[in-house]
Amino acid sequence: MTKKKSLLFYFCIMISLLYSCRSGKEKADLIVRNAKVYKVDNNFSTAESFAIKDGKFIAIGTNSEIEKKYEADSVIDAQGKTIVPGLIDAHCHFFSYAMNLQNADLTGTNSVEEIIKTLKEHHKKFPDLWIVGRGWDQNKWKNKNFPAKQVLDSVFPDVPVVLTRVDGHAVWVNSETMKRLKINKNSKFPEGEAIYENKELTGIFRENTAGMIKSSVPPPSKKQMIKLLVQAQNNCFAVGLTSVSDAGVSKMEIDLIDSLQKAKTFSLGYYAMLQPTEENMKTYVEKGIYKTDKLNVRSIKLYVDGALGSRGALLKKPYSDEQTARGILVTKIEELKKYCNLANKYGYQVNTHAIGDSGVSVMLNVYGEILKGTNDKRWRIEHSQIVDDVDLPLFKKYSVVPSVQATHATSDMYWAKDRLGNERVKFAYRFKDLMLQNGWIPNGTDAPVEKINPMFTFYAAVARKDQKGFPEGGFQKENAITREDALKSMTIWAAKSFFEENENGSIEAGKVANFVILDNDLMTSDENKLFEIKPLKTFVDGKEVFSIKK
Repeated sequence: MTKKKSLLFYFCIMISLLYSCRSGKEKADLIVRNAKVYKVDNNFSTAESFAIKDGKFIAIGTNSEIEKKYEADSVIDAQGKTIVPGLIDAHCHFFSYAMNLQNADLTGTNSVEEIIKTLKEHHKKFPDLWIVGRGWDQNKWKNKNFPAKQVLDSVFPDVPVVLTRVDGHAVWVNSETMKRLKINKNSKFPEGEAIYENKELTGIFRENTAGMIKSSVPPPSKKQMIKLLVQAQNNCFAVGLTSVSDAGVSKMEIDLIDSLQKAKTFSLGYYAMLQPTEENMKTYVEKGIYKTDKLNVRSIKLYVDGALGSRGALLKKPYSDEQTARGILVTKIEELKKYCNLANKYGYQVNTHAIGDSGVSVMLNVYGEILKGTNDKRWRIEHSQIVDDVDLPLFKKYSVVPSVQATHATSDMYWAKDRLGNERVKFAYRFKDLMLQNGWIPNGTDAPVEKINPMFTFYAAVARKDQKGFPEGGFQKENAITREDALKSMTIWAAKSFFEENENGSIEAGKVANFVILDNDLMTSDENKLFEIKPLKTFVDGKEVFSIKK
């Protein structure tokens, strides 16, 4: 620096300090004013303005209160728009969602013919890869039976095809895939995991076998993984998500996320639920909680059963539409107990997938043996979809947290009665009943099973309708939750389910400055339009990470 430039530099600093002293105001990095701010604090109070410094909220109040005390070079006039804390997805499969961005999207397809058309177009773009897709749902087809491998064989006789059902608990594959993986009619499978017709494999596999098949698909390169993860992060920012919980990840996946966060190329908050592998137990659990400012590793993800749509959810009585089926116990009870005891020993949370009434009951009792009574360990049951009245009080008795995904109710409502019958379906998707057990409930999207957009979650929780307004009065509307509680379930309660409520989840002094400016007020907008609300801007640590294109 030349002497002349140096003098100019110090002169500017002195002028700045002199001005600051004269103004008597504290310097902030960013001030937002003229907003309707839902703080989501204990009183669910509102504000007009706030100031941010070093990535954290330092003051929240009226326009005059903030203007009187603070100044900043950067000021945003929100022009009366609604601001909420950065939204938090309490349960999704983020890594899977990211990797799935390069695969064929089969969500919303209404027939096998439509799927084949989508796969042909996808294969033209990626001719040298296995054909991988996700999102098919036979319940949406005219013929609601599971498909078979022959239709895939007729179009793709020499290319392996692996298509994951929308819930992630079943796959549909062709003969070439089975040939490469050495799967044939003489292979042995856990009970209920392979579907046969006339003693021949149909190409439909469920649960652990489906997982083995999916893991056999050649993975993308590390470079491609990073590209997909960044794209997925940006997709999250675009819908207002600033933190996610990834339900079931490996050491490799955590290491990659950690490295990207430390390199400042990935700023999405990430709560990792560990797959129950020996590597994860040795690397993380037995060494205690691993936490940085963006990464939190302190939980184990278990599975007790499968999904309702593929009849893998474990029920106390047979399925109403298939009397020979009661679902699948995915993990042996002794193994579930082993991991719960290990988690308890090292101070880890346990988060168990349980959908059927029997699955939920089994897990509540396994937890109860270890937890004994009320506690603050926040062990969770993921989904908690069908809960028998006799089991409902056990959530409160053992302080078990029901972690739900509201869009499952509105996705399943068309056929849930077929699976469960007129009486048993009343015990399904009982979000309000579950919330009242402990007084709070976390909510997530379960993407890529459902869409990543949290406003779809908010709408489903409040309205209990699909996006066409069906059914008119809402599906089992008695278990809808209020708008206030729905927002809490996606902010402060979601943060609480991560043990992060003191640093995230609300707009309060000292917490990370994650917030979203919305185009409409989600507390007062027409109920039937809630899913249409969009972020105008998303901020992480006080920095803009998304702005809608005008």
